[in-house]
Amino acid sequence: MTKITRHDFDIPNLGPAEFASPLQHLRYQMDAEFMTDDGHRVLFDHSLEKVKAAIEDGSEPVTIEHAGARERIFFNPANTICAVVTCGGLCPGLNDVIRGLVMTLNYSYGVRTIYGIPYGYEGFIPKYGHSPLHLTPDFVSDLNQDGGSVLGSSRGPQSKAEIVDFLVEYRINVLFVIGGDGTLRGAQDIVTEVTKRNLKISVIGIPKTIDNDLEFMDKSFGFETAFAEAVRTVRCAHSEAQGYPNGIGLVKLMGRDSGFIAAFAALAENSVNYVLIPEVPFQLTGKHGLFACLEDRLARRGHAVVVVAEGAGQHLMHGTTGGTDASGNLKYGDIGPFLKKQIETHFKAIEKEVNIKYIDPSYVIRSVPASPQDAIYCLRLAQNAVHAAMAGKTNMVVGRWHGHYVNLPIRVVTARRRKVNPQGNLWVTVLEATGQPVEFK
Repeated sequence: MTKITRHDFDIPNLGPAEFASPLQHLRYQMDAEFMTDDGHRVLFDHSLEKVKAAIEDGSEPVTIEHAGARERIFFNPANTICAVVTCGGLCPGLNDVIRGLVMTLNYSYGVRTIYGIPYGYEGFIPKYGHSPLHLTPDFVSDLNQDGGSVLGSSRGPQSKAEIVDFLVEYRINVLFVIGGDGTLRGAQDIVTEVTKRNLKISVIGIPKTIDNDLEFMDKSFGFETAFAEAVRTVRCAHSEAQGYPNGIGLVKLMGRDSGFIAAFAALAENSVNYVLIPEVPFQLTGKHGLFACLEDRLARRGHAVVVVAEGAGQHLMHGTTGGTDASGNLKYGDIGPFLKKQIETHFKAIEKEVNIKYIDPSYVIRSVPASPQDAIYCLRLAQNAVHAAMAGKTNMVVGRWHGHYVNLPIRVVTARRRKVNPQGNLWVTVLEATGQPVEFK
């Protein structure tokens, strides 16, 4: 997407909303703007310059549809059947979202039949032999105490025709898809198949990516928990580095194409000396390469802490990358062990002993329960996803933009990956906090 226009954020509706919402009474019983409508919009770019420019040239500023409950809804709750599926890697908050969906559907709208689809998209496909779970308030009541997903997950595409066959067989009106960009593209394909068959099925996404790399939202759920847990690991790496002569704590964190977890962990834990992320290429050798920086740091302070995102330094690992994984992502080399070996080899060549303590906490971080802030965020995303679905919206995800909960088209969110801007304020803040050079070369 090269230029954003106001029509880029249009949300499809399945048809006219003919039923009164069970939540209508709250508008009159509460002194709050609980309900909203499609005319309530949030500015895409809320800078004064952009708003003034739009007014001066007589155009309407680009806006995004506000999320929330509507007074009238498309689906009759008494006859509505829903399904929930989680796909891709695990992420803190998955169970919180599942719980929030079930509780809101049941108690706010009176929807009684909610299926949980096991093991991602393959749970729809008969050949795998999975059976749907019946999700009830009792079943999900304590899910938020645990990490992971009670439904399980899987990667990789499945037949969209067979998925829609399943939806038809079980008379499902609403499908909630919890996943990242690949999963959401799959959801978009499901919408295409549903539309081709002229079916009235709503497909709503709840964006899940621990890397925080989805566009047009303040953050994705699980990210805050992830970098908070990463901070604990970085502190341990610092203690290890301080405990040995010429100690180097090397921590690999998640972030295939976006270095947000590494950047935020470094800012929250000020013992990090060097942060390596995919958006900023680095060299090992050279006057200001990583090796030279480590030599200088050890000579001055006797220890160092390096945080590297999993997608950083791929240009250095010739012959170790290539092919794609089950999700269609390019397979990356493992930068952590590679970097550890290269550092050891370098210091051995200059006859300087170092003690490297390498830590990869990835599977621990993504499997922990959500933090309190993330838990709240998950609940509110779930509630707004239900509101959108019951209103008959489809082919969209819920998110938060400039502090407002909004409805976003899937095609917009998945058009590109959100990345750390090497010239932006966040990265400059990291450079200030660590004192590392602008470029390692």
